[in-house]
Amino acid sequence: MALNVGQSAPNFTLTDSSGEGRTLQELRGEGKLLLLFFPLAFSSVCTDEMCSTRDNMKFYEELNVRVAGISVDSFFTLKVFKEQNNINFPLLSDFNKEVSEAYGALYDTFFGMKGVSKRSAFLIDENGTVAYAEVLENAGDLPDFKAIQELLD
Repeated sequence: MALNVGQSAPNFTLTDSSGEGRTLQELRGEGKLLLLFFPLAFSSVCTDEMCSTRDNMKFYEELNVRVAGISVDSFFTLKVFKEQNNINFPLLSDFNKEVSEAYGALYDTFFGMKGVSKRSAFLIDENGTVAYAEVLENAGDLPDFKAIQELLD
């Protein structure tokens, strides 16, 4: 079941692309956090989404919003993906699929693979509350970044 606006964001510790554990609180710091769940590194739509976010980081930084990407890929895969695409924000491995499930962002099956993250966006506010939630069923669709930006402005 997907999270709704107004709910507390589930806490987590996930491994980043450097092999280090990162918590929700650490990632959020004193500000807001945009969590972007994506199905699979190196797929075309996921690469486009992560690179577009990379190219718009100045917007988020000016508003004190941190960004993190989450997929079920191993942190080894995410390390190469991040390096090859010059991603300038943390990528987190939800290899065990627990966080994707807690956020209601997990496909039962995706092209025959069990347990792949649904493309989703969650904006977590300074208090750890979900301020924006969007879980997409169609992996070819992108989150409504315009609505997220309007909410932040």
